[in-house]
Amino acid sequence: MPAWIIYALVSMCFAGFTAVIAKRGLADIPAELGLLIRTAFVFLFVVVITLGSVPAKAVGEVKRETVLWLALSALTTAGSWLFYYRALKVGEVSTIALIDKGSVIVAVLLAALFFKESITLRTVVGGAMMIAGLVIIAKK
Repeated sequence: MPAWIIYALVSMCFAGFTAVIAKRGLADIPAELGLLIRTAFVFLFVVVITLGSVPAKAVGEVKRETVLWLALSALTTAGSWLFYYRALKVGEVSTIALIDKGSVIVAVLLAALFFKESITLRTVVGGAMMIAGLVIIAKK
């Protein structure tokens, strides 16, 4: 199995735990404060991991365009997390996490548009099944 599939599966598991743990952490505080506290810890963990694994010379090699794209990614991440935490504060984890994973459909469409990744019949059928699953589970 390729390493990237293993990384994606591990990411999936961490994301599942994240939603459940975050819901508990939001019990007595506003969603935005919870997100701030969580993000501060994420920042610290990533700094420590990066300092231990990335050569210092790599920092000087970062291009302006790279910083711009990553800054835009940070903006979209912040938007996603703000609304995700607001939803977690008041809704059911299982439904919110499922709807959030609908972002796969958005990512597939944007990848086709910007990176010319192909959308095959398999992709369309799988995406349609995901949307159907979202609707079935999200409907009460």
